[in-house]
Amino acid sequence: MSVNVTLILTTVPDAAVAQKLAADALAARLCACVTQLGSVQSSYHWQGAVETAQEIQLLFKTSVVRALELEQYIQAQHPYDTPEILSWQATASAAYGQWITAETQRPLHV
Repeated sequence: MSVNVTLILTTVPDAAVAQKLAADALAARLCACVTQLGSVQSSYHWQGAVETAQEIQLLFKTSVVRALELEQYIQAQHPYDTPEILSWQATASAAYGQWITAETQRPLHV
């Protein structure tokens, strides 16, 4: 049996921003895993010109129920005015999907 999960992709300007964004999202249990996909070159329209920049891609793996909160977190913490935030649902193996679900639950405080 498979489990639905959410993948969220973003790009950031450098490794320091990537590391902080990933570490903080993991600490808050907004995602179970972040994969730094490496340096990419992006070309895009921005304020009337075509720009090119070196960026770092991050792929966040989260539960469906935490996806919106993670997206809002990325939006709020991202250094860009208009960050790339792409999300889609994927089907994971039962074991991996259950792991993502378990790791994105907040601990109960008694």
